[in-house]
Amino acid sequence: MQAGTPLVTPIEKRECQHMKILTLTMNPTVDVSSSVENVAANQKLRCNTPRYDPGGGGINVSRAIKKLGGSSVAFYPSGEPTGSVLEMMLSDQEIDQRPISIKNSTRENLAVLETSSDQQYRFVMPGPEMEEIEWQECLNSAISADPKPDFIVASGSLPPGVPKDFYGRLAEQAQKQKIKLVVDTKGQALKEALQKGLYFIKPNFREFQQLAGREIKDEKEREQAAKEMIETYHLEFLVISLGAAGGLFTSRDECKRIHAPVVDIRSKVGAGDSMVAGIVLKLVQGESLLKAVEYGVAAGSAAVMTPGSELCHKKDVEKLYNELQ
Repeated sequence: MQAGTPLVTPIEKRECQHMKILTLTMNPTVDVSSSVENVAANQKLRCNTPRYDPGGGGINVSRAIKKLGGSSVAFYPSGEPTGSVLEMMLSDQEIDQRPISIKNSTRENLAVLETSSDQQYRFVMPGPEMEEIEWQECLNSAISADPKPDFIVASGSLPPGVPKDFYGRLAEQAQKQKIKLVVDTKGQALKEALQKGLYFIKPNFREFQQLAGREIKDEKEREQAAKEMIETYHLEFLVISLGAAGGLFTSRDECKRIHAPVVDIRSKVGAGDSMVAGIVLKLVQGESLLKAVEYGVAAGSAAVMTPGSELCHKKDVEKLYNELQ
């Protein structure tokens, strides 16, 4: 099959007539998770039965939206042989998808839980080398999607061969199409996108300090830096993810610390993606910015309660969200 040729799977035949949310994952993965009693060097580690899940930022956002009762369409590059496995798993989960064929194989990531210490080890691969014609088609396919989405959530790392300004190019096109763009990544790729204009971002505290260009020492300084970032980059709002401590919501009109409910942590994989999913889903359903972010914090907290790459469960999210209220 030629690079750049869209692949069609059975689930795509249920055409989405009112696409509200489109996710774009430039570096998707098949996530393999397992457990072992002890991790030790230079030994054969006999792991327990592995679990396989679709992965990558935007794909996890689409999966979480589905679990929360919403719908989205997942766009992503797909390379054989792993790409077929990923497509099949997404079809099994009834995720609307638009895979775009590329020459090199989609990556696999590995997460191993050491049961003796309850520590998780995550091995993340770089992803396939992509040619310009391939990443250009990913951009064009997302921005010209029909029907036009209200939101594009572009999430995750960029694989080798994709330029650091890819999300910036996407932001330029989204502005022209009047599509709200959310980019959840880090480093230079995020900085390039911020320069072109985004709807909101969700950095963790370390990433936020990097964007601010300075060390932030206390909560008052954190709030001030968040307000400055809103003004500098013309963001609608900003959510600083604080892990188990919740998040800091800042818009042009308000700033509020949202404390996360206390939960048992089983896996942190997909917690940030679940947070973004909850926020965007509630926004398209007409909720206020603050209520949407509170729901997102609940979704992120619910995600860490599940093993491997399982993501959040709606009943857990609703329970935690009610506790926040």
